Order: sequence, then structure tokens, then C-alpha cells
Amino acid sequence: MRKKKEPVSDFIIDAATGRKALEQFRTGKPLFGKDGAFGPMLQAFLEAALEGELSAHLSEEGAADDMEDDPKPRGANRRNGHNSKDLKTGEGSFSLTTPRDRRGSFEPQIVKKRETVLADNLEERIIGMYGLGMSLRDISSHLEEMYGTSVSHTTLSEITDRIIPRVREWQHRPLEAVYCIVWLDAMYFKVKDAEGRVVTRCLYNILGIRADGEKEVLGAYVSEAEGARFWLSVLTDLQSRGVQDVLIACIDNLSGFDTAIATVFPKCDVQSCIVHQIRNSLRYVAAKESKAVMADLKPVYRAHTKEEGELALDSFEQKWSKYDIVVRSWRNNWEKLSAFFKYPPAIRKLIYTTNTIEGYHRQLRKVTKTKGAFPNDMALLKLIYLSSIRIEEKWTRAIKDWPLAAAQLSIIFGGRMPLTL
Repeated sequence: MRKKKEPVSDFIIDAATGRKALEQFRTGKPLFGKDGAFGPMLQAFLEAALEGELSAHLSEEGAADDMEDDPKPRGANRRNGHNSKDLKTGEGSFSLTTPRDRRGSFEPQIVKKRETVLADNLEERIIGMYGLGMSLRDISSHLEEMYGTSVSHTTLSEITDRIIPRVREWQHRPLEAVYCIVWLDAMYFKVKDAEGRVVTRCLYNILGIRADGEKEVLGAYVSEAEGARFWLSVLTDLQSRGVQDVLIACIDNLSGFDTAIATVFPKCDVQSCIVHQIRNSLRYVAAKESKAVMADLKPVYRAHTKEEGELALDSFEQKWSKYDIVVRSWRNNWEKLSAFFKYPPAIRKLIYTTNTIEGYHRQLRKVTKTKGAFPNDMALLKLIYLSSIRIEEKWTRAIKDWPLAAAQLSIIFGGRMPLTL
């Protein structure tokens, strides 16, 4: 006959336990794990709480049975022994005895069925390490080394998957009605497809400046390749999330990109990135002449006015006529490349390149550089979401000299530019 489990008595800290706790505290060892001084205390507390939960459940179920008009009573529910499982916490692991009932209707809340990780003090640590770019293997090793807790890759994957609803919510959250400046650019990652093959995925990122000068990551979208058609769907999604107007959009030189923007935000001024244009130009220049070509292009984009820039481009064409494809590229894209000339210096330096969003990309690369290939698209988005949240926490100040830039934008765009007091 199974021995009835005795009620758990109050846990008293004796002198020996106190000395052990003090020694472990000084040496940095876990206090609540299997060998921790306070481990029995946490175990006793949780087991007593579970016993109390079961008692309350049996009382409520008994009262419900009494109210039923059932000619064939099922018999009163009652205790039915105990199960044991290893519970992992941020301070170590220990064995926990959990009570059960005969009907199997008891659903404990303090430590739920099949729960082997005490989420309140360990789950956020696991997600935090995952957000820093640590692999599941590294996280498991770290938990084992620091806390004496062994967590399987399956359990770690289940824990990180719990942020998927937060990722979805972040992707579909409402946005501001007006953004002063928006940068749109893409980056590439390796991801495994449904058949397990490693393929290239394009991550579309949008970074914006609100009327108060604060930066905000507006969204991240994954597609098979970069193209104006998908950018159109991204812009349409921004509109559906509440964006009514964009004053200035800064983009690379992707064909059809400006047309896609005009379709959704027809009043938006589009500025193509000068740095992207220079990089594309140097692809068609002999290596030994690249420095000279770059030096002769500087007067084109560093001119004080659009007219001066056009004269500098004429001079460049006369000197480097052999690079006709480079000259034609500058002339064909000139309206988009020269849009920044109509703005004062405080705004020009913000929009003539996509350096702002590329700085954001560099911070993402620091986290993702150790990843060979993501197991799926959502795994990529989970890490991008966690990284973006952490990056945004560091953006505690408005753009430098923003009050001056905001005042100038208000003059240029009139009522389209909302002023914040």
C-alpha cells in the first residue's frame, strides 16, 4: 500500500543551512538549485502550493457534483498519488513531487502539467540570450555552466517560439499618420526552405523618423528576392497600418522603386542614395582609375545647388567619356539623385545617403553574423524582432539638430508636417 504523503511543514533555516547559504552566496553558486542551500525551501513551497491547489480543486468539484441531478453518481473525486519531475529554474534544477487526482481533471497553475522550466525566472533569460544571437547549443551550455540546469534543444526551441505572437503583433501594430523621413533598404540571409535546402532570403527593412525626431523601425518583411513589386506590397501594408503620408523617402537605385512609392504616397519626395550610385558606377571602372573617378564625382554631389551639380556632371562626362555607361546612369537617375539639393544642409545630410538604415543593418549583422542558415523564415524574424527592440531601446534621443530640421520641413511642406510642442 502506497504511503500517504505527509503535509509539508514550514521550512526552518537552521545554522548549518545559514552557513551553507552564506558560503554559496559569496562564491556565486546557485542558492535554489539541487545542491543549493535554499533549494529545499523552494521545493517545499511549490509542493505545498500544489497540494493546496489540489485541495481547492477537489472541494470545488465536490460541490459541483452535489448540484448535478445525476441518477448514476460517478463517485467523489479524490487524490491519487503523486508524480515526480525535474524542474529547471534560473537558480538550478531540483526534483518536484506533484499531486494528481483520480479523474485527471486537476490542472495546476503554479507549475503546470508538462512544464519543466519555471518560466518566470528562466524563460526571459533564455529569450534574452537568443536575442543576442546565441545558438540553442550555446544557450544550453551557458545554462549548464552558470546554473547547473540542463535544458534540451527541443525545450529551448519551444520557449523561443513563445515570442511568435509578439512578433506578429509587432509586425501589425498601428503606426504614426505622418513620417518625416523614411529609409527603405534590404539585406540578405541564408534560410532553409521546406525541403531543407539552404536558400537566400531578402529581408525588407523600413526605418522612419517621427515628427518628434525619434527613430522607429516600422517593419521587417521576408521575401525570396528584392523587387519593386514586393516593395509595393510593403508600402501598402504601411498604409493599412495607419501611415497616411511620407514627406521624404530615401532608397537605393532599384528599378521601379520610385514608381512603387508614388503609387502609394504620391506626394512623397524620393531621394536615391548617392553612395549606392557611386558603388554601382565603380563596377564599370578600371581598378587603377577608380580613385580618380571618385574624386571627379565629388563635385557632382557636393555642389551647393542642382545647377552646379549638373555643370560638374558635364565636366565629368568630357573627361571620362570612355565610361559612357557610368555617365548615362547618372543622367538617367539625376532627378532622384539630385532631390536633396532643394533642402537646407540640416536636411541634406540626413537624406542624401541611406547611411542611417545601414547603421541599423550593421547592428543587426553583429547579432546574426554567427548564424550559418536559419531553420525557417520565422526563426529569422524572431531574431530580427528581438534585436530591433534592443536597438530601439538605445535610441533615447532625437536626431541631432532636429528642431532646426523640423522647422525647415514645416516651411517646405506646410500643413503636411505636424509640429510637436
